[in-house]
Amino acid sequence: MHDSTVLLIELGAVILGLGLVGRFAGRIGMSPIPLYLLGGLAFGHGGLFPLSATEGFIEVGAEIGVLLLLLLLGLEYTAAELVTSLRTQYPSGIVDFALNATPGALAGLLLGWGPAGVLALAGVTWISSSGVIAKVLTDLGRLGNRETPVVLGVLVMEDLSMAVYLPLLTALLAGVGLAGGSVTLLIALGTVGTVLYLALRHGRLISRAVSSKTPEMLLLVVLGLTLLVAGVAQKLQVSAAVGAFLVGIALSGETAENARALLTPLRDLFAAVFFVFFGLSTRPGEIPPVLLPALLLAAVTVVTKILTGWYAARRAGVSRRGRLRAGGALVARGEFSVVIAGLAVSAEPRIGPLATAYVLLMVIIGPLAARWTEPAVSGLRRRLGREQARTGDRAAPPAPSPETPTGTESLKS
Repeated sequence: MHDSTVLLIELGAVILGLGLVGRFAGRIGMSPIPLYLLGGLAFGHGGLFPLSATEGFIEVGAEIGVLLLLLLLGLEYTAAELVTSLRTQYPSGIVDFALNATPGALAGLLLGWGPAGVLALAGVTWISSSGVIAKVLTDLGRLGNRETPVVLGVLVMEDLSMAVYLPLLTALLAGVGLAGGSVTLLIALGTVGTVLYLALRHGRLISRAVSSKTPEMLLLVVLGLTLLVAGVAQKLQVSAAVGAFLVGIALSGETAENARALLTPLRDLFAAVFFVFFGLSTRPGEIPPVLLPALLLAAVTVVTKILTGWYAARRAGVSRRGRLRAGGALVARGEFSVVIAGLAVSAEPRIGPLATAYVLLMVIIGPLAARWTEPAVSGLRRRLGREQARTGDRAAPPAPSPETPTGTESLKS
């Protein structure tokens, strides 16, 4: 059979399969990410139906998927919102990093990985899934809750931190030394600062220059600009993903809204391709040996994210129940954990299976934690309170009966 024919058949089967899997996930009320990863495992090397003709296309599609994820993320925020979050939420961001990156870093060190692998695994356990969390909050009807701005503030801090973290990781993966890594980081920080300044001062001019009344022209200009900036950023070892994120930040107002509406379907398609590609690059036989480390990491980082949400919500004066809801909402890991692992898998192949198993667990645990953390803890507190009350009743001496005279009264009588 002709190569192009095989390509079309395989590609059609993959995209149709993604559509059916996504529909099934929506029916049962869960994120499709774990099903995309499982699909990639099934079609990868060592899977049930290995793909042959479409690997190159899917690899390129996966890179575009990463860029579109970051571009759409940047379009969600204005520069003013990012600066405000940076000023008000930085203590919560520091606590979030310390509590959630540390378990991944320690696990990488215990597994004997190099600096790039350790830094990548720290990022995998650190970054929550904005997409999964936004869907869960919508499904649970919590968008108007008092703790929800706190949750979104922590997510914004994580997203903004990517502008520093990804260039540093990219430099380590490229084998750049300390001096070269410092230069790369300075370039990244300078670029982010410049983009934020231009977006704050001249955002309307930038958006007006990009804007078009014709949807086709707007789509071509924004997508072309994103790919161009991402390529230049990667050439400077700043990270293509950061370049795409900065393009999103630079656009605002009606232009950003129109671009978001046009690019969201493309983002969904290529992001699904990315998750499949990540699964393709992992052999199913490599998953069982890493299940125990993945389970331990999942157990620890569920607790650390709940503590992060508790701290951030307490700073905002939210009630105890709201703090628990905030912590449970932050538990899910997903797309960006996979993005980070995908960047690092060439330097540390062992991170692929571990990240796949970890994300599969956390995407399933995340919505459950968001729904049940507060009821479970509140129920446990009530139960412990009742137990303590019963124990106290048994331990307390019986009160004297009014008909029975005390010792003093009997002596008087």
